[in-house]
Amino acid sequence: MGTVSFKKIMIATDGSACSELAADTGIAFARLSGGTVYAVHVLSNAYLSSIDGGAYPSVGMNPYWESIQEVFQKHGQQAINYVTDLGKIKGVNVESILLEGNPSDELIRYAEENKMEIVIVGTLGKSGIDRFLLGSVTENILHHSQVPVMVVKEKYKP
Repeated sequence: MGTVSFKKIMIATDGSACSELAADTGIAFARLSGGTVYAVHVLSNAYLSSIDGGAYPSVGMNPYWESIQEVFQKHGQQAINYVTDLGKIKGVNVESILLEGNPSDELIRYAEENKMEIVIVGTLGKSGIDRFLLGSVTENILHHSQVPVMVVKEKYKP
C-alpha cells in the first residue's frame, strides 16, 4: 500500500475546541505532506437573516445590524487565526477563507469547487437525542460532500 499525500487540505473551523483538534490534525497532515491548509469559517446566515431588519420595518434595518455582524465576523476571524497561527508555528502555509451562508452547504461548495483533497472537521461525538436535536454541520458534510472527509472527534461530556 502506498502513502497518501494531501496537497490541498481544508479545515472547517468554528472556533470550538473540536475544530481546534481538527486544525491540529490538518496542520500535522500538511506538515508531513508539504500541503497547503485552507482554513474556512462560515458566518451562518441563519443568525444574520433573523436580525437583518424584519423586526424593525419602520427603519428598514435592525439598528444594531452592523455591530452584530462585526461580532460574528470577529469570531470567525479568530477561529481562522487559530489555524493560521498554528500553521506559522509548524511551518505550514495556511490560506484564510471567511464565507457567509448555510455552513454545511458553503463548506461543501467551497471544498468541491476548489478541488480540495480532504476536508477535516471536528465533532463533539454526541449521540442519541442530543445528536438528533443539534442538526450537525459535520454530519451534513460527511453525508453530502464529494470530497473525502475526516472527522476528528472530541469525547462528549454531558
